Amino acid sequence: MPSLPRPTMELTADEARRIALRAQGFLGAPDRRAGVRGLLRRLGAVQLDTISVLARSHELIPYARLGAIGRKAVDSAYWTRSSDGRSTAGPHAFEYWSHAACVLPIEEWPHFAFRRRAYRSRPHWSHTLPDGAYDQVIKQLRTEGPLTATDLGGAKKTSEWWDWSGTKVAVERALMYGEVVCVERRGWKRVYDLAERAVPEALLHDELDDAECLRRLVSLAGRSLGVGTRADIADYHRLKGEQVDAVIADSGLVPVTVEGWGNPAWADPEALRTPPRGRHRTTLLSPFDSLIWERARTERIFGFTHRLEAYVPKQKRVYGYFAMPVLAGGRLVGRVDPAREGRTLVARQVTLDGAKAVPSVAQALLEAASWVDCTDVRVERLDAPELREPLVRELARALG
Repeated sequence: MPSLPRPTMELTADEARRIALRAQGFLGAPDRRAGVRGLLRRLGAVQLDTISVLARSHELIPYARLGAIGRKAVDSAYWTRSSDGRSTAGPHAFEYWSHAACVLPIEEWPHFAFRRRAYRSRPHWSHTLPDGAYDQVIKQLRTEGPLTATDLGGAKKTSEWWDWSGTKVAVERALMYGEVVCVERRGWKRVYDLAERAVPEALLHDELDDAECLRRLVSLAGRSLGVGTRADIADYHRLKGEQVDAVIADSGLVPVTVEGWGNPAWADPEALRTPPRGRHRTTLLSPFDSLIWERARTERIFGFTHRLEAYVPKQKRVYGYFAMPVLAGGRLVGRVDPAREGRTLVARQVTLDGAKAVPSVAQALLEAASWVDCTDVRVERLDAPELREPLVRELARALG
């Protein structure tokens, strides 16, 4: 690791927390005019995931910041579509591998060229590509336009989730290479099209070298985080530490120290110009939200340990299948494991940071219930049974 420049500023832990909240869109008035598209550009990446409890993660993320925006409006903001579901002027976003599978602003297409090149030179793959399958997929897309894997001939050989058909292997390989783009999700299925048709020409042929790509992604990560360590910045778009080291001096980020962090940090200079002030959001957070998706950073900033337990055996879960942290007053004040039963939002398990968290958790539950068209909220288990009655009473008062 190269020698580090001297920090330009010392931040308290509280200042760093507030800078991070503002950068992520949770402190201050939300920019409703920019909407979901503006938020996507602000965050740089919105993670996708198959789990849908209240809603899918890419819907929960704008909801957490903008409030009860229509779920259909979220998808239409990501993808430009005509009435027949086909792309017209091209998407405002594309799907690719960033922190994980993410929705990314279309203008960042050139900056993932380094990753597309890495995939093209990758020697080993989990799935074997059958002879002729790749060329057949490209030919079919060129002839027929945007298609799902099912349209192309089938996604799976058997019912096993991992047992991809030759067609699915081919189109996913083409996606990683950048010859094919996911232009939207239709019933959670990827809709593929040729990059030459879906990506604006000015972006399609702007093949930047690796250093330019990395410099941009490091800069974007710093801006989206507000302030972060080397590990935080690398994790945002899943870069390697040495990739960050190679470009961070030229990224525009400035070195800072943060009280209690222990490791050097960098900040977006714009985030340092004015103190972070304004109204805090009270909301449920997806476990895949970029505010909290990196566990070590969440513990460092909020003193809050969170783990997604959806893939943990039921008997070993502590907080529930899809426990959603509750953000209030710029702090993480509890967790709710939600479900829906008809028009009732069920809080299957609730963890509260003391009695003072009751009003905030009630507010977050009520807003979420309204957003997903539920008219009632039912509380099941609480980690502190003595707080059950105050929480139920708070909910009943608001529900009238």
